[in-house]
Amino acid sequence: MLESLLAVSGLVLLRDSVQWEGRSLLKALIKKSVLCGEQVHILGCEVSEEEFREGFDASINSQLVYLDLYRDPLNWSKTGEAFPGGLLGVLRAMRGKTDPRPVTIALDSLSWLLLHLPCTTLCQTLYALNYQDSSLGDSSPVQQVRVLGLLHEELHGPGPVGALSSLAQSEVTLSGTAGQASAHILYRRPQQHPTVKVDPTTHLTFNLHLSKKEKEAKDNLTLPFQFSSEKQQALLCPSLGQATSYIFYEPDVYDDLDQEDPDDDLDI
Repeated sequence: MLESLLAVSGLVLLRDSVQWEGRSLLKALIKKSVLCGEQVHILGCEVSEEEFREGFDASINSQLVYLDLYRDPLNWSKTGEAFPGGLLGVLRAMRGKTDPRPVTIALDSLSWLLLHLPCTTLCQTLYALNYQDSSLGDSSPVQQVRVLGLLHEELHGPGPVGALSSLAQSEVTLSGTAGQASAHILYRRPQQHPTVKVDPTTHLTFNLHLSKKEKEAKDNLTLPFQFSSEKQQALLCPSLGQATSYIFYEPDVYDDLDQEDPDDDLDI
């Protein structure tokens, strides 16, 4: 079972309860990761470092990089390393880029983090841990990152549990009957998101650009609401001392003007 859980990268969600604890399974996965030659980072929040390291031999403990948030989670004593980003800075700093080996990050536990971070922020941070940041032009090879998260599901509602469950690549639910523990494992296929460049001008029914001939025709077009030169001069340079009003009328092509009988259209 341990080999199958560690065969894929991404979030491995360990859901335990009051009757069936999951920290023993978390420690077993950590030990297996160290034996496979991976670099293991542990974020301890619920128990002391000494209690968590119990059960590991000296060769395993020497390979673990342990970050203790149990004694002083807010760094009030100023004795530990201060991260400017708070808890989010701690999570982002746990992933190193100098070591090419696969990385396993163990979170003990996600329930403690949910009490100090919004669920959406925690989910976005866990998702970002699995992808190499290429926005800065980083040409280093992409690391395989696995996150082991222990969740006490009885402490949370269906919303946070469902969000973390949908984010996990594999999920282990611990239960049991008659004193015999059992584990229900759910694997999810990694979703493929192909990047296809779409040209928004492909299926247009009109042309966005004008040819040279079309541009000349556009420049020579006289608009119907454009002022005549006579009207422009009267509006821009009015005569001083005169209060005379003018009516400017430009005949339309459909106007029928008869100078001999201008009122022939009136029915009198």
